[in-house]
Amino acid sequence: MPAVNRGTLSDMPGRFVISHSEMHESPTNRATRYHRELAKSIIMTNRSPDLPFSQSINPYRGCEHGCIYCYARPNHAYVDLSPGQDFESEIFCKDNAAEVLRDSLRKPGYRCQPIVLGTATDPYQPVERERRLTRELLQVLADCQHPFSLITKSTLVLRDLDLIAPMAQAGRAAVTVSVTTLDNRLKAQLEPRASGGKERLRAIRELSRAGVPVSVLVAPVIPFINDHELEDIVGQVAQAGAEHAGYVVLRLPHEVGPLWQQWLEEHYPDRAEKVMSVMRDLHGGAIYDSRWHKRQSGQGAWSHILRQRFESACRQAGLSAREALALDTEGFRPPGPHGQLALWDT
Repeated sequence: MPAVNRGTLSDMPGRFVISHSEMHESPTNRATRYHRELAKSIIMTNRSPDLPFSQSINPYRGCEHGCIYCYARPNHAYVDLSPGQDFESEIFCKDNAAEVLRDSLRKPGYRCQPIVLGTATDPYQPVERERRLTRELLQVLADCQHPFSLITKSTLVLRDLDLIAPMAQAGRAAVTVSVTTLDNRLKAQLEPRASGGKERLRAIRELSRAGVPVSVLVAPVIPFINDHELEDIVGQVAQAGAEHAGYVVLRLPHEVGPLWQQWLEEHYPDRAEKVMSVMRDLHGGAIYDSRWHKRQSGQGAWSHILRQRFESACRQAGLSAREALALDTEGFRPPGPHGQLALWDT
């Protein structure tokens, strides 16, 4: 088995390309390139009834963590790039994100609702160490006392505890840590450039000790790959200080399906057909069902068993269901014309 430097071996073309060659392998040691992107807007709105948020921000397009299962991979097709290795190695950085956010928050018609950072790609992927776009966004939100939450699988979130903890103590911030596996060998295959399982447990402990409400998302749960870890993950994140937990079954929209199946044949050929058979059972004969309330948990016997196991594990560990926290919005004060709080709101 080759050393894993990228989540996928493929340069699979996006679905909007009119003519292209077949999916082909690409070197796994390909360098990452960062592109400056000037955003015209930064706050995205969500109308999906099965997601616990209405506003989100993603400061980066693409993600160097390289998670093979990432449901955001198909978004690279919109910029004529491959959802395969391009998604992991061609990273777009919204360098004006903080400025655009400040402009958005000062608009007279803006209605304060919690903003979630990292709903598509990780706001603490490696380039954040230098680019600091997430840090700049948090600074704007903290200055305005605007409630926010973060979703990440990186210990880099601890760098920003000086901003997150005071907001959390005011009831205006929370963090969700994604935990896929505690097996570092499997992690290196599934999420080659993300933090390891023990590091994520450390992040949960340190966030919790700082007074930050922590939820855990066990995601994705993959039959015959990591589902045997479900109870252990729930137990260990609870011991580390997590208060809430949720899970999501593997999702295979658009190009993620063939990329995943190629990965599966490469790393687990002995169980590839078993995995895909269960995926079809979960989604009514297809490998993915995009309908609301079905796409994240599936349906049928396997879905029922996973839900029972997860709920039982949470009860034993003392964790409540992951849901939208009631973050305080009353303290919000819009920024003034030059980034200061508006005089009429102080």
